[in-house]
Amino acid sequence: MPKPVRRILVTNDDGIDAPGLVSAVKIAKALSDDVWVFAPAEEMSGASHSLSLSKPMRVIEIEPKRYAETGTPTDCVMVATRHVLRDNPPDLVLSGVNFGQNIAEDVSYSGTVAGAKEGTVFGIKSIAMSQAVLFTGKPGQWTPRFEIAEKHAPSLIEELLNLDWPKETFINVNFPHISVDDSPQIRVVKQGKRDRTILGLEERIDPRGRSYFWYNFDRLVDENGDLVYTPGKGSDIEAIVQGHIAVTPLQMDHTQSEMVASLATIFE
Repeated sequence: MPKPVRRILVTNDDGIDAPGLVSAVKIAKALSDDVWVFAPAEEMSGASHSLSLSKPMRVIEIEPKRYAETGTPTDCVMVATRHVLRDNPPDLVLSGVNFGQNIAEDVSYSGTVAGAKEGTVFGIKSIAMSQAVLFTGKPGQWTPRFEIAEKHAPSLIEELLNLDWPKETFINVNFPHISVDDSPQIRVVKQGKRDRTILGLEERIDPRGRSYFWYNFDRLVDENGDLVYTPGKGSDIEAIVQGHIAVTPLQMDHTQSEMVASLATIFE
C-alpha cells in the first residue's frame, strides 16, 4: 500500500500565474487533500538556490492555502516551512511543473530544482518536476504538454514515496515531449552533460545604440527529431529525447569524496 501523504507544499520558479503550477497543484491534489502553494510573485527561472538577502520579502495571500512571494523559490520554501507552516510542516515538497526540461547542467541553474533542494534542507522529501519542450523549428514546438506530467506524475510519486531515500537526497523528474496517448518508460538515469555549444550568448543593440546580451539556447534535436550530438548513455538527456520519463536522484553533498584522501596527504 502506498504511504499516505498528509500535507504537500507546492512551489515553482515560473511564478504564481504559470500554467505549470496549475498542473503541479492537480498532481498534488491527486495525492493529498491538504495542498499549500507558495510561489514567486514573478518568474524566477535561473534563480538557482539563491536567497533574497538584500531586499525584503513580502508574502501575499491570494486565497486560502495559496500565497505569492516577492522572492525566489528557495525563499518560498523557507517562508512556508519556517513561518506559515512551522507548527505543522509538509511531508512532501513538489517543485514545478517547469516550462521546459531541467536536465544535465540545468540542475545547477534551475530554480525548480532549488525548490526541491530547500525542502531537502529541512528534511522533507522533495521532488522537482519539469515538462520537456524539444524545439525543432516546427510551429507549436514551444508549447509544453503539461498533460503528460499530470497523467504520469501521481503514480510515479506514489512509487517514489514507498522507497527509503538516503539522507540529503531529492528526486529530479523530467517528463518527455510526447503525445498524451503514448506510453513512456520510466528511466532511472544519471545527470547528463550537454554539449557546451548548445548555450549561446547573443549580443544585441538597444534603441540607444548600447549593447546588451541575451542567452540563446540552440536546439537539442534537428527537424527530424534526431539529436544534434551524442549524449551520454543512460543519461537524462538520452531518456528525454527518446521520449521517456527521466528520474534522477540527486544529492545535496557536493564533496568530491575520492579527492579528500589525496588532498589530506598534502595538507595534513
